[in-house]
Amino acid sequence: MIDTYRHKGLRKKLAEIVAKKGIKDTNVLAAIETIPRHLFIPDNALHKYAYEDKPFPIGAGQTISQPYTVAFQTELLDLKPRDKVLEIGTGSGYQTAVLLEMGAKVFSIERQKALFDRTKELLPKLSYNTKLFYGDGYVGLPTFAPFDKVIVTAGAPYIPEDLLKQLKIGGILVIPVDEGDSQRMKKIIKLAENKFETEDLGLFRFVPLLKEKGRD
Repeated sequence: MIDTYRHKGLRKKLAEIVAKKGIKDTNVLAAIETIPRHLFIPDNALHKYAYEDKPFPIGAGQTISQPYTVAFQTELLDLKPRDKVLEIGTGSGYQTAVLLEMGAKVFSIERQKALFDRTKELLPKLSYNTKLFYGDGYVGLPTFAPFDKVIVTAGAPYIPEDLLKQLKIGGILVIPVDEGDSQRMKKIIKLAENKFETEDLGLFRFVPLLKEKGRD
């Protein structure tokens, strides 16, 4: 778990790159500059590339997202300190760490057991303490609802109704939607129990959100 001055310098440059691409939230940029991204990548051979603005494989057919994408989704959440956030797709735990650095209270679900086990062990070692769950992201966490914000970190073929139900009125859901090689980033604000405002924020590429349990 080595984090050197070189790593810190590379993180500073990465934050500058992300800022030049349009990220303005200083708290998001500070999180990118703080978190040792290389420690979230299991393949040590890739650590020297960890502070490039690129996704990398983390096993189980999944990736650690491009830092710009992480920053973009996080900025869309308009996070406030102590916001209760549901994250669908824990993955490497990097996005989780960004949310925690920004003062959110995070509840995160991962469907891949190998990733869940690894991340559950890794985050506390880096002093990130949160609630992690092994389960089906499509159904969310009704026991812990409602949430101020919901973030989905994999491409979903549709917007899961359960996630909308678990969002507070005034809350925000950020989700990449559509099947295929790319997805449209959606920011959805819950205006009333059955009233939503949706903003389309362009094309991104994500690994697919695994299908609901019990469905082909």
